[in-house]
Amino acid sequence: MPVEKTEGSPLSDSHGADGANQAGAAVLQVAVDTPLRQALEYLPPPGVARETIAAGSRLWVPLGRRRVAGVVVGQADRSSLAPERLRAALGLIDQQPLLDPALLQLLRWTSEYYHHPLGEVVAAAMPVALREGAPADALTQWLALTEAGRIAGQQGEPRRAPRQRELMVLLGQGSGRLAADALDAALPRWRELARSLGARGWTTLAAERAAAPSPPETTAASAGPALSAEQDQAVQSIDAARGSFAAFVLQGATGSGKTEVYIQATARALGAGGSVLVLVPEIGLTPQLVGRFRERFAVPIAVLHSGLGDAERLAAWRQARSGQARIVIGTRSAVFAPLRSLALIIVDEEHDSSFKQQEGGCRYSARDLAVRRAQLGALPVVLGSATPALETLQNLQRGRYRRLPLPRRAGQAPPPKLALIDLRAHPAHAGLATPVLQNLQRHLDAGGQALVYINRRGYAPTLLCTGCGWMAPCRACDARLTVHQKAGRLRCHHCGADQPLPAHCPRCGHAVKAVGQGTERIEETLAAQFPGAGLARLDRDSARTAGGLESVVEAMTQGTARILVGTQMITKGHHFPAVTLVVVLNADGGLFSTDFRAAERLAQTIVQVAGRAGREATQGEVLIQTEYPDHPLLQSLLAEGYEGFAAAALAERAAARWPPFSRLAALRCSATDMAAALGFLASARTLAGQPPGITLLGPVAAGMARRAGRHHAQLLVESAERATLHRFLEPWLRAVDGLPTPRQLRWSLDVDPLDTQ
Repeated sequence: MPVEKTEGSPLSDSHGADGANQAGAAVLQVAVDTPLRQALEYLPPPGVARETIAAGSRLWVPLGRRRVAGVVVGQADRSSLAPERLRAALGLIDQQPLLDPALLQLLRWTSEYYHHPLGEVVAAAMPVALREGAPADALTQWLALTEAGRIAGQQGEPRRAPRQRELMVLLGQGSGRLAADALDAALPRWRELARSLGARGWTTLAAERAAAPSPPETTAASAGPALSAEQDQAVQSIDAARGSFAAFVLQGATGSGKTEVYIQATARALGAGGSVLVLVPEIGLTPQLVGRFRERFAVPIAVLHSGLGDAERLAAWRQARSGQARIVIGTRSAVFAPLRSLALIIVDEEHDSSFKQQEGGCRYSARDLAVRRAQLGALPVVLGSATPALETLQNLQRGRYRRLPLPRRAGQAPPPKLALIDLRAHPAHAGLATPVLQNLQRHLDAGGQALVYINRRGYAPTLLCTGCGWMAPCRACDARLTVHQKAGRLRCHHCGADQPLPAHCPRCGHAVKAVGQGTERIEETLAAQFPGAGLARLDRDSARTAGGLESVVEAMTQGTARILVGTQMITKGHHFPAVTLVVVLNADGGLFSTDFRAAERLAQTIVQVAGRAGREATQGEVLIQTEYPDHPLLQSLLAEGYEGFAAAALAERAAARWPPFSRLAALRCSATDMAAALGFLASARTLAGQPPGITLLGPVAAGMARRAGRHHAQLLVESAERATLHRFLEPWLRAVDGLPTPRQLRWSLDVDPLDTQ
C-alpha cells in the first residue's frame, strides 16, 4: 500500500478531530455503533463541563429509546441539528480517555479510507464488554460483612442456612472481607449465597480498581542462537530506525531465520522502553509464535484473536492498555490493540490474504493498517515473508519500503530441488502419480518425512450417480456438496449445509461414487500404499477438534507420523526438521483462473509449501504434479524462483493496468433474487454518471452467484490514481445511501479488494 498522503484523498488528516479542542466548543461528536456515516451530536451530560470530556472517552447517550455507549471523537462550535432536536448525553463513563489520540486517529483514518461508518469501526476495535460500558480498567470485587452482618455472625446466624453460614464464617475469619478470586477458590457458589445475605443487609459487594502488577525486573531477551551476518544487519537496521517511520520488508526463504530477527528487534524495542505489536495471519500460528516469545522474554504477553472468549479478550485488551503487556501477539483485529509507547510493529507472512477482512463489517487490510499506524506513530514496521505480495514488491521498487534480505537458510541448508511430474506421461492413480509414490518410498526408507499438499478438504469434491449422471448439489449455493466419507456426510464448504451421505442416487436409485480427491481420500490412499508409516492429516476439519492442531504438530515433530497430508494450513509457519520431501498435488487449479490474483496466490503457495522441505542440513525435494508442465508460471518458478515470477507478474499487471498499477473498489450487493441485486447496482452506476478518471465495470453476477440462498453481484470501480478514486467514492456513496433498498437487500463497499470475481 502506498503510504504518501494525497491532497483531497482519505489519506489526508484534514477530517475529523482537528477541531476537537476548539475554545468554546459546545457540541460533542460521538461515534455510536450504527451504520450512519457521520458521528452523532449531543450536548454534554448535565453537570459535566465540556472541557473535562476528552476525545476517546465513552459516554452514555440516548439512541431512539435505547441507552448506548458511544465514543467522543471531537467537539464542534455549533450543531447541524435544530436546537429542539439536540439531546444531551446521559453520563460520562470514562474519566480518562479509553482510546488515546494516536489510536483514535488510526480509527478515523480507517473509516475514511475504507468509507465505512466511524461508529462501526470504533466499536469493532473494542471488546464487546467495553462497547456495553464495562470499566476500562480491571476491577477487583470484594464481598464484605456489614456491621449488622458481623453481629449476626457472632450470634451464629443464619442458623437454618448452613451454606450461607459457611460464607459468613469465611468472611469473619479475616478482616471481614475477601476478594472474589479467593472466594471462587474457597466456595465456588458464593455469589448465589451472597445475594441472599445481601438481601438481609449482612453483606455488601463492592468493586475497586485492581492494583497494577509490578513491572518485570528485566525486558531483555534470553540468549538465542548466534545471528548470521544478514540477520544481524536486519536487526541493526530496524533498531536504527527507532523513533521514526520506516517500512522494512524482511524477505527470506522459509527457514532463513525471520523469527529470530523479530525476537532480537523486539528485545531492542523493549530495552528502549517501548512495546511491540506482532501480527500473524491465522489463529493456528499464534500458539507457536507466542511459545517462542515466552521462551525468550520475561514480560507479560497479551494474545488477541477471534478464538478468545469475551472475558479473555477484555483481559488481554486491558493488559495492553495498562502497559502491563509489553508485547501483543494477535491476528487481524489486533492491529487496533491499545499499546502504550508502541515502538515496533511486525507483520509475519505479510502476503497472506487472511490479513484482509472480507466478510462483514469494515473490509480493512490489517497489513496496510499496520503500515499506516507506524506512519502515524513515527515508528518502524517490519513486513516479513518469503513471498511478498506484489503490492509490497512494487513499494520496494518505488523506494517506499526497504528490503532486508535473508538469502540463506539457518544452518546453511541448501534450497530444495523443484521438479514437475507430467501427468500426461504419468497418469495419477487415486490422485498420486507413480513417480510420486516411488519418491515417497525413497524418502521414507532414508528416514525422512513427507508433506503432501492438496488444497481441498474432505474425501472428494463431487458425489456422482453412475446411472443418470446426477451430481449432489448444494440447494443454497451454486456449488456441489463435498463428500466427507468418515463422517458419512455431504457438506457445502461455502454455506455450511450438511446432510447424510446417500448410498444411492435420490433421482434414479443407481449407485453413487465419490469423484476427485480431497485430503481424506489422499490419506486413505497413502495408508494403503505405506501401511508401516504413520500418517497425519491437517485441515480445517482435523484442526477443529480440541487439541487437533497441536496433536498433529507433535506427531510430526516426534516422528510418530511420517507423512502429513494437508491443505494450506501446512504451508504456514510450521517447522518440521525431518521433512525432506514435499508433494503438491493440485497445482493446476490456479493456472487458468479468471481472477487476476490467482497466479500470484498459486506461486506463493507453491513456494511456501516447498519451504517445508529440507529445513536442516539435508537438501529437500519438491514434486509438483501438473498436466501443464510447460506453463510459464511453473517454468519461471523452476528457473528463477519467486523473484523471477514476481518480476514477470508485475510487468503483466503494469501492461494490463491492474493493481498495484491502478486502484480498485468493489460495490457488492446480495439479495434474495438476482434481479434485485443487479437492479440496485445498475441504479448505483447511473448515479455515478461518467466521472473523469474513473472506469466502472459491471454490474455483473459474482463468480459464485448464489451463496447461502442469496444472489450476489458486484460493480467494480477502477482508477489509475488513488486520490481520484477516493474523491469519487465519498460523494457517490452518500448518493447510494439514498437509493431505495428492499429489506432483504444488503450492500457493502470493498476498497482494495482481493477477490474480483
